[in-house]
Amino acid sequence: MCEPDAVRTPRLDLVPLAVAHADEMAGILADPALHSFIGGAPLTPPELRSRYERLTAGSPDPGTVWCNWVVRLRAEDRLAGTVQATVTDGGRVAEVAWVIGTEWQGRGLAREAAGALVALLAERGVRTVVAHVHPAHTASRSVARAAGLTPTDRVRDGEIRWEGTLPGR
Repeated sequence: MCEPDAVRTPRLDLVPLAVAHADEMAGILADPALHSFIGGAPLTPPELRSRYERLTAGSPDPGTVWCNWVVRLRAEDRLAGTVQATVTDGGRVAEVAWVIGTEWQGRGLAREAAGALVALLAERGVRTVVAHVHPAHTASRSVARAAGLTPTDRVRDGEIRWEGTLPGR
């Protein structure tokens, strides 16, 4: 389900997550403002390495596939964020998320990365894409809309469920 190679967009490479990305990503995710809507606090490099070890090992549930990529901005040859998908229901449903470091926000990178992720999921047979977005997070609402998702009336942990139906093959 998860692409073993990088996914290329006009400006970005989505590179499969590796534990080796933790040190660079810890700096990118260090701004406490990034956690305003998603909760938690920035992780230290050792904490992030531990998290990436768990993520790259895969889901303990055989019915769930974890797909995680770092977002590399080619022009700067630097990581700028992450995108992820948790795929369930026999590969038909994916819950997606994205985060772009504060330094790179406002350039459409989340929109580009999330769009590439949703396109890849469609190619892999996913039919329903879901994201949970805080109602006050204007930028993430814009990314979800650009990725083809629409808000529903369902709320979980204060976040609105956005959904999109992907075309069949």
